[in-house]
Amino acid sequence: MTQSGTFSLIRPLVRRGRATCARLAGRVLLTPVLPRPRARRLLQLYLGLYCYGLGGALQVASDLGAVPWDVFHQGLALHTPISIGGWSVLVGGALMLLWIPLRQRPGIGTLSNVVVIGVSLDLSLWLLPEPEGLPARVGLLVMGIVSIALATGCYIGAGLGPGPRDGLMTGLAQRGLSIRLARTCIEVTVVAIGFVLGGAVGVGTLAFALAIGPLTQLFLPLLRVESATMDDGTRS
Repeated sequence: MTQSGTFSLIRPLVRRGRATCARLAGRVLLTPVLPRPRARRLLQLYLGLYCYGLGGALQVASDLGAVPWDVFHQGLALHTPISIGGWSVLVGGALMLLWIPLRQRPGIGTLSNVVVIGVSLDLSLWLLPEPEGLPARVGLLVMGIVSIALATGCYIGAGLGPGPRDGLMTGLAQRGLSIRLARTCIEVTVVAIGFVLGGAVGVGTLAFALAIGPLTQLFLPLLRVESATMDDGTRS
């Protein structure tokens, strides 16, 4: 058989393989693997995830109270050889398992969220200097809250899937709870457990809870990525 004849036999198999993979991804993932505009979505996603970990580290370094989930991660880290960022990754992975009975579907952003935020959190804690005096600590707290709000607008606006903790909240909301009640129940629970384990709860935790909603609402419309329009008028 000639080389051209071999290629003619292989091409249909490759096309069928691609179509099968696309159908499988459509069933498993919340969004297409990477809709257009791809470069901006990826840049915005990973910048947002890094800034989220940085913001969490800034709040931990301020020693004025961590964000609710990091109170939990910090409490676990105090009793194990695993770092705060390591626990963020492990808890995120465990929450993904809870998505199965809740019938939530991840996107590429969801899977990236599990890993990148934890790595960024540990890296940023290693790089940040220890603040001296209350003004410096308050400055870290404010920068941390703003960074997380901006980061949330970036990764949600990229449209590549919610974080594992967000998916748990929306999954419970689909079972009859309001989103506000679902979020409150989840975050009060993790803060209480983290506090018992020794995690830092303080004025920073309360400031985050009060400020994060309005700040995210401010940034999200500016960072939402619209799907690219194709030549035939359809949207990718």
